[in-house]
Parts: sequence; structure tokens; C-alpha cells
Amino acid sequence: MTPQHLLRAMFAAGVAAAQPALCVPPHLPAPPKGRTVVIGAGKAAAAMARAVEDVWTGDLTGLVVTRYGHAVPCDRITVREASHPVPDAAGLAATAEMKALCADLTADDLVICLISGGGSALLVDPQPGVTLADKQAVNAALLASGADIGQMNTVRRHLSGIKGGRLAALCHPARVVTLAISDVPGDDPAIIASGPTVGDGTTCADALAILSRYGIPAPPLSESVKPDDPRLEHAVFTLVSSPLIALRAAADVAAAQGIPCHILGDALEGEARDVARTLGAIATSVAAYGLPFKAPCVLLSGGETTVTLRGDTNGRGGRNVTFLGALAVALNGHPRIHALAGDTDGIDGIEDVAGAVIGPDTLSRARAVGLDVRASLEANDAHTLFAALGDQVITGPTLTNVNDLRAILIT
Repeated sequence: MTPQHLLRAMFAAGVAAAQPALCVPPHLPAPPKGRTVVIGAGKAAAAMARAVEDVWTGDLTGLVVTRYGHAVPCDRITVREASHPVPDAAGLAATAEMKALCADLTADDLVICLISGGGSALLVDPQPGVTLADKQAVNAALLASGADIGQMNTVRRHLSGIKGGRLAALCHPARVVTLAISDVPGDDPAIIASGPTVGDGTTCADALAILSRYGIPAPPLSESVKPDDPRLEHAVFTLVSSPLIALRAAADVAAAQGIPCHILGDALEGEARDVARTLGAIATSVAAYGLPFKAPCVLLSGGETTVTLRGDTNGRGGRNVTFLGALAVALNGHPRIHALAGDTDGIDGIEDVAGAVIGPDTLSRARAVGLDVRASLEANDAHTLFAALGDQVITGPTLTNVNDLRAILIT
């Protein structure tokens, strides 16, 4: 198996391990005395809803909202599509429809809430005094600012009428069982899709501080539902899949080829270029000195880097391809190091491309087609670079989302 084939097989295994059909059914609760209503949001929400339908024997109704192109046919649960990462009117309408389903529940009823990455943008319910245009502007500004996902979702929780525990509060007194696929570093329930069914320990002051730090004008904010709110008494949260599960599945593929894997962490954060330089330094140390690990081996990591846009903001960038471009520069054609980075949802940035691969010849092949990797990075245009090289990783919608998977192979 060539280095590229191995890396691509590892990525595919990581994605497969997080498929809703595998991870959702084992965690479903028993049917209630009353009704069962399924709600949810995220890039995996429709596939999760299908997984519920496939095994649920009792009555079932509900609605989930997912990203355009991520719908899966369901028989009893309505699937709506909306925009991600910037919310739109379709998300606003779908959220209103979802809230209406939860308006008259009783203590005998069960709500199964299916949450995955992307839910923050797909659940759209601006607080009084906040317009959809306000939310779109704040989302776009945060995405360009370099703010990490925790900071972005802190702000989102205080702009919303449904995030930050408000959805669970709306469902009271019904029992709420949330099944979540994590796409955030640390798997914090309050950050995954901005925690619509869990209490929020942050405050409006925290959100205002984040907006001030990045110079973003603040629309009206409101306090979220706190962890000790009695309306959350019957709300439980279960993580059904996570970045670490995907990393372990990827590691198994390498192990089957006799190559040890070292998982450096499932929650690496920071500027994509900085993370690339750090991991590149570790990889070259492995190759040169056998420290901290002996070659051959694979260095695996998950988490979510950030990209602060600079210069040309019209480029086709993305955190994974930016990471890879910076890693290629840092490695400078090292003859024994190959790498892959991709988003497990199949979308890096706003492109329908999961990520890409690099090898010892990436810089020279780029020069041969008239491209310069450093210039592509400065133009925030790494997707164009890897498309020209034929080194993209394209999966289409994977219908799951457990954040990024990075694999560096040292032969």
C-alpha cells in the first residue's frame, strides 16, 4: 500500500466509525407512555434520524434540520435543509416549525434530540431585537476573525432563542434525551451545536468580551438557561460518537499494515499554520532522531484549527488545506514524510472538499504547474492549489461530523 493509499484508507475508516447507523441505535431510550418526538440539527441530523427510524418500533414524529445536500429520506421524521456555516431564512423557518412541535408536551412524552456539528448555524431563532441579518453578520465576522469554536458558540448562545439550553426548557416537562456526535475539541456538550439542550455556564459578559476582542459590533444579547434551571431536570445528554473514536479507527488501519500510530490528542487547536509548524517539527524529529517515536509511524491528531483571514479574502481556503500547505512549506520536501488532513463531514471551509494529501514532491509539483505554495497560503487559496495538483480528498457529504482528522506518516 502506497503512503497516499494508506492515509486515505485511514481517513475513510475514521469517517466510517462515526456513522449514525452504528453509533445511534445502542443509545436509544425505551419508548415512553406518551408520544415520542424526534428533533435535532446538524450535518449528521438526517442520517441520525434515519438511524432512529430504522430501529424504533413505536409511534414517532418529529423534524430535524441539516445542511443543504445532507438530507436522508425518512418516513416519519420531517427533514429540512438550510444553510451552513452562515444561517439563512430556511433555517429560521425550520427552527420555528421545530419549536411548534415542542410547545405542548407533557411529562409522559419523550423528546429525542439528535445533535451534531453544524447545528449552531442550522438552528436559527434570533432573540427579540436581533434580526436574521444581524446573526448572519456576526457569524460571518466570527468565521473570518480567527475565533475558535468555543468562542463562536459562546456568542451564538447569547444571540439565540433556542440555543444555550433553551430548547430543552421549551420541551419541559417532557423527558429530553439528547444523542450527540461531537465535532468540538474537548466534547463539551455546551459547545456542540451551542448546547440547545444543556445548561450554559457562560454569561452575556463573556460573549461581549469575545465580540470586543475581535472588534465585532454587538447586537442585543440575552442570558442563556443555566445548568441549575429546574426545567432541565429531566434532560439527559449522551455522547454517541467523538473525534477520539474516529482517530482510533484510523489507527487500526495503520496497525494492520504493521505501522504504529501515536494519537497526539483529539482536541488540538490554534492557527492552522502554527499547528502545522509544530507538528512538522515533531515529524522531522521522528525522521532524524527517532524522537519522540521511532519511524516508521503515523502521528494522528484531531481537533479544530482556525484560520485568520489576511490579505485576499476571496480565496478558496479551509483550515485543513491551509494546515497542509503550511506543513508542506515547513517540511520543505522531506523525502520520508507524507500527510493527510480532512474534515470528517466532507467539507473544509465552505468547499465540498474534505481536505487533501501532501508528499515529498508537493512543492516541486506545484512549481511545475506554475503555482507557489506560499503564495497560495497568503491568498487564502489552498483549495485551488490542491485541485491543480490532483491531491484533494473528496468524499461528498459523509453524513457525520467528528471534526478534523490529521495523519502524518513518517516512513
